[in-house]
Amino acid sequence: MAAKKTTKKSNTSGDELNKFYREMLLIRRFEEKAGQLYGMGLIGGFCHLYIGQEAVVVGLEAAAKEGDKRITTYRDHGHMLACGMDPNGVMAELTGRAGGYSRGKGGSMHMFSKEKHFYGGHGIVGANVPLGAGLAFADKYQGNDNVTFTYFGDGAANQGQVYETFNMAALWQLPVIFVIENNHYAMGTAQKRSTSSPDIYTRGEAFGISGEAVDGMDVLAVKAAGEKAVAHCRAGKGPYILEVKTYRYRGHSMSDPAKYRTREEVQKIREEKDAIEHVRDLLLQGKHATEDDLKAIDKEIKAVVNASAEFAKESPEPAVEELWTDIYVDA
Repeated sequence: MAAKKTTKKSNTSGDELNKFYREMLLIRRFEEKAGQLYGMGLIGGFCHLYIGQEAVVVGLEAAAKEGDKRITTYRDHGHMLACGMDPNGVMAELTGRAGGYSRGKGGSMHMFSKEKHFYGGHGIVGANVPLGAGLAFADKYQGNDNVTFTYFGDGAANQGQVYETFNMAALWQLPVIFVIENNHYAMGTAQKRSTSSPDIYTRGEAFGISGEAVDGMDVLAVKAAGEKAVAHCRAGKGPYILEVKTYRYRGHSMSDPAKYRTREEVQKIREEKDAIEHVRDLLLQGKHATEDDLKAIDKEIKAVVNASAEFAKESPEPAVEELWTDIYVDA
């Protein structure tokens, strides 16, 4: 039997807890629906779900301001929803429809929103890290105080280009937050079998980059760490590394049976560390919401997600002419 879960009293307002609950629940219900659509054959190619990791992006987005940028790898649906992208457009892109954010040509791993300052979704492991530094370089060049959240996983943290980027970001004092979403399994390899150091953020010390590890299953802890990192970057002190220790409940992708870990391990995390249940407990214990209130929120979120699935199904497939767009840039 799992140990009894305890929840510490929070000083966070009921409105903010309610907001976190809604945002994390939207990501989870959306991803569950995406998994269903994949099983029905409506989503092709690869599909990497974010279930379990919701507190990471929700907490960090709470520390961001208008103008800040974000860029990530292929487990990206949660990042899109957290920064305010429309669930209809995200789901339509997953299903390869014209109503999607990349007009049906990007799919699960490659969609963008200039309006929301979301620069992808990138399929090549670690390739987004230097791009994130480039976005931060642009902001420094323009003289504003924006920061760029550059997300990558514990597996990508072993890529050489990550350390080349660390070097340049430190040398040029770029306002970039390197967010290592450490879900403990680089595809299917446990961190202890692939990484020589117990904490990954400490690798920044060689470049003089400050950083810390944070509990990625606690949205309040993530927000607090994010605010510290953002203040560091806005003050002109250069890059910062956040190693956010989280956990994904599903396999690496929809084709992964996840036989490299036990069901008991996953269930233990669900029962003792689930990020959404943590906020749910805070809402109830602080009398910020009742069970009926939370049921109503769940019903509302499910309606939004179901509507996004219907929008995707009804949206047409891209026209053949779309094959010739977004290939060249007019010089």
